[in-house]
Amino acid sequence: MTRSAPLRIGLVGGGHWARAVHAPAIAAHADTELAAVWTRRPEVAAEIAAPHAAAVAGSFSELVAAVDAVAFAVPPAVQAGLAIEAAAAGRHLICEKPLAEDVAGARRAVDAVAAAGVVSSVVLTLRHDAGVRKWLAGFDDEPAGSDTVGTARWLSGSLLGGPYAASGWRAEPRNGAVLDLGPHVVDLLESALGPVVAVEWARHDERDLWRFGLRHAGGARSTSMMSLRLPIDPSEIEIAAFGGVGAQVFRGRVADATACYAALLDEFVAAVRGSGSPPVADAARGLRLQEIIDEVRRVAV
Repeated sequence: MTRSAPLRIGLVGGGHWARAVHAPAIAAHADTELAAVWTRRPEVAAEIAAPHAAAVAGSFSELVAAVDAVAFAVPPAVQAGLAIEAAAAGRHLICEKPLAEDVAGARRAVDAVAAAGVVSSVVLTLRHDAGVRKWLAGFDDEPAGSDTVGTARWLSGSLLGGPYAASGWRAEPRNGAVLDLGPHVVDLLESALGPVVAVEWARHDERDLWRFGLRHAGGARSTSMMSLRLPIDPSEIEIAAFGGVGAQVFRGRVADATACYAALLDEFVAAVRGSGSPPVADAARGLRLQEIIDEVRRVAV
């Protein structure tokens, strides 16, 4: 059997996540090739491209013309517009979360993906972690109902130091943990307990401490607490459900983000080639999560 040529992926962005996860994972995967890198600073693109023998694109349009798919590692305010342009050119998309700066931008991106008929995936790393998948499998036989409560806790000091401390969009007062960690948390709570039908309450304070309560379609309720400004290292992560589903607890963190990204690429390549199901978290999923997070921010006092 003749092996298919690797999927040529262009990387947009030059920050820590682009260097530490996107670039090495794409370059190492058997079915993908890191074909080109573009950032607004050519010297940064060259630094990322060199270890993987990738080309340095002179412009975003040049990158799009040279690849089959585009992976983004840029701020949400930048990502949506570029993703729309790439989709219109027929390129498949790997997007970061949140999908856009606001719900309207995310909706435009989803519309562009649908109009172009391209495959999209949102980098919700936890969904591709073996431990998380095992945890979610515990809900397959017993759907969550009104006799179940969920809890989520994600506490971190990422904005106090380290590679993300200078991240502009995360540091903005009404963004922080809820916009960065919130999509992960809400995605897992919905996957375990059912679709969110209401944000019942939300609180936020100057420590970037967010707390909110959700009601799910089957009657389950969940509460979440998260922050990026607590002096704690390593991060404290726990997502759990108790009641009719028993005691289902996931505690810890993703041990290897690059391995999770590799699993995402397995799924993405199969979908592009028509040999697999659509990605578990596509652009439409990213929009839904952004709608819920936007409601949390609206309700928060």
